[in-house]
Amino acid sequence: VQLVESGGGLVQSGGSLRLSCAGSGFPFSHFRMSWVRQAPGKERELVATISSTDGHTTYVDSVKGRFTISRDNAKNTAYLQMSSLKPEDTATYFCNAVPSAGYYGGPYWGKGTQVTVSS
Repeated sequence: VQLVESGGGLVQSGGSLRLSCAGSGFPFSHFRMSWVRQAPGKERELVATISSTDGHTTYVDSVKGRFTISRDNAKNTAYLQMSSLKPEDTATYFCNAVPSAGYYGGPYWGKGTQVTVSS
């Protein structure tokens, strides 16, 4: 089982990035996918979630209207489109997979990708 994040980097405030999370070794389409971030000295924060069934999405209030989570089950990949980035979005972003009802395994975590937003 693997979750591999990519797409992080250094960007100026107001810029955009798209993170990708490629899954393998498990039935990706039957897992709820989430992005979780952790800034230095802070606890992990659930940023966004997308369901495995109807594509329902949820976001933490601080990113609503700026971030969009999506998934492509044919490619076993989840995405996080981040726009209007702020310095407080600086963190390591992790991908997380949790099985839907009737499925087992996990939760699975990626190793993370660093996002740094300069002011």
